[in-house]
Amino acid sequence: MSLACLFPGQGAQSPGFLHRLPEHEIVRKTLDEASATLGIDVLALDSAEALQSTVAVQIGLVVAGVAHARALAQAGLSPQFSAGLSVGAYPAAVCSGALDFANALRMVKKRAELMESAWPSGYGLTAVSGLSETQVETLANAQDGSERVYVANVNAPRQIVVAGANAALEAFAARALAAGARKAQRLAVSVPSHCELFADATEQLVAWSRDIPFRSPEGVYVDNRGGRPLHDADAIRADLATNMRYTVRWFDALTVMIESGATVLVEAPPGQVLTDIAREHYPEVAPLSAATLPLDRLAATVRRRLGVD
Repeated sequence: MSLACLFPGQGAQSPGFLHRLPEHEIVRKTLDEASATLGIDVLALDSAEALQSTVAVQIGLVVAGVAHARALAQAGLSPQFSAGLSVGAYPAAVCSGALDFANALRMVKKRAELMESAWPSGYGLTAVSGLSETQVETLANAQDGSERVYVANVNAPRQIVVAGANAALEAFAARALAAGARKAQRLAVSVPSHCELFADATEQLVAWSRDIPFRSPEGVYVDNRGGRPLHDADAIRADLATNMRYTVRWFDALTVMIESGATVLVEAPPGQVLTDIAREHYPEVAPLSAATLPLDRLAATVRRRLGVD
């Protein structure tokens, strides 16, 4: 019986999500540490206006993930596995012991700034339900016009996210629905994450992060690009620095954790999508969304599911 901590990506945010974190000393300390590191009040990052910024969203998700993981750890619940979708890989790296929180904040701020400056407007992501990756790829390759869309996330066998320009995404959504998709929905993401449009930004982040200290993880860190455990500090650095450019293979990461023995999965605030994916495809495990349970009740449920006192 093993615990996995899952960290959601951009799109999970909603106004006030940092203010809804548990009232807990370690949460307050984490918020204070983040504010001191960045020289801002991080609690100002979750207003509806602030969340229009990719930088605010990505920093806020890292803060929320680390705060909650620390609160669970103080309750004696440290995970054997850590994985995050897209920017969620940053709190996962902190949770696994591979990266200091302060350096994760600095690196994710740089990442988000590069992403936002590369494509400041007119781009985003659309989630397609009901088609396979092969079907989505075929539709993307057949799309007419100069602007193409890219497979950005494979969240589940028939839950695929595509990236591109607004007009291209709108045209693709119509084609996907005509081809039998159940739904094609724009996400609350204003950049075309996880595709070749971020090749230059990735090279800049790789160079910028070269001197940030990483360590081998204490637990198992599962990466985005290959959906496999990484045990080497430099490999984790490369995963974080380059994941904006490559397709996120979340379902592979989830499968690896479960096949390796993860039986209880806790998704950090503010997400529930990763919990729903696990519940649908792996009914034998116990996925829990921290955003839907008070901390003391969550900790008690995790202990019971793990069979520990």
